[in-house]
Amino acid sequence: MKYRICVLPGDGIGPEVVEQAVKVLKALPLELEFTYGEIGYGCYLKKGDALPEETIKKVEKADATLFGAVTTPPNIENYSSAILRLRQHFDLYANLRPCRSFPHEISQKGISMYIVRENTEDLYSGVERVEDNGNKAVTEMIITRKGSERIIRYAFELAREKNLRKVTVVHKANVLRETCGLFRKVALEIAKEYPAIEMQEMLVDACAMQLIKNPGQFEIIVTTNMFGDILSDEASMLVGGLGLAYSGNIGKEKAVFEPVHGSAPKYAGKNVANPAAAILAAKLMLEFLGEDEAAKKVGDAVMSAIEEGDVTQDLGGKLTTEQAGDAVARRIK
Repeated sequence: MKYRICVLPGDGIGPEVVEQAVKVLKALPLELEFTYGEIGYGCYLKKGDALPEETIKKVEKADATLFGAVTTPPNIENYSSAILRLRQHFDLYANLRPCRSFPHEISQKGISMYIVRENTEDLYSGVERVEDNGNKAVTEMIITRKGSERIIRYAFELAREKNLRKVTVVHKANVLRETCGLFRKVALEIAKEYPAIEMQEMLVDACAMQLIKNPGQFEIIVTTNMFGDILSDEASMLVGGLGLAYSGNIGKEKAVFEPVHGSAPKYAGKNVANPAAAILAAKLMLEFLGEDEAAKKVGDAVMSAIEEGDVTQDLGGKLTTEQAGDAVARRIK
């Protein structure tokens, strides 16, 4: 079967790490057709739009999209994050971040969890305003029944698919009684449909503490957009940091896969960035496409490279970005 893959390299180190992910994908015995699109701050400077219509059309036509990273400058009026716009345009409501131990000394052992984050609303809804002559700024926290139902159901279905037994619902309903209260209420309703899966609920501050104290207790964490953003970054540091963190933005029809790290402009062009997260994002993309065997090959190759020290400087190795990509591709071939 032939797959159409849209590649959005983006800004900073994005093009460098995505290039290695594409290299690894090309080493697989799959028929893949790659189409490249522009996105991010560099695209904005060039075309006046960080997410031009032609890029949206390329994502629309693709079976899946591999995304690098974008720079989002805070000092440009009316500029919004291109990846946030992409998520909202295609209603990529589920952000899936696997978090597993790696065969490396900086990674804690015995960790295997998924963090499922609502991806389109909450404090990232984009509803903001300035009042009182600039002396007051307001951002609306929007939680809907629809958004809560589909992300919580996604988490329980993931547990069923992976033969896991517990879903931890994280909220702050003791303070945010209406918004998080609605999220919690919906979770309790949906949990009744999955009697074989335990629903545990936890306040977000307690969860942040428990991730450090006893991360092995978690199998699936499901939470709102902002809480999920913070907790998933925290969890990544338990297993090796953002250089190994990857995610999928998944909707009913479209999906965009990305390394979690930012554009890191100070490292751009130096050939030192760790491409492992981008390669693992490609692995997650293969799972989405139903190519589980190919995904396992990529995952095994990354694990082997890490275990044998064929890694970049951030993991104690001596390889460049390009060499680290070669090390994974070579193991697949």
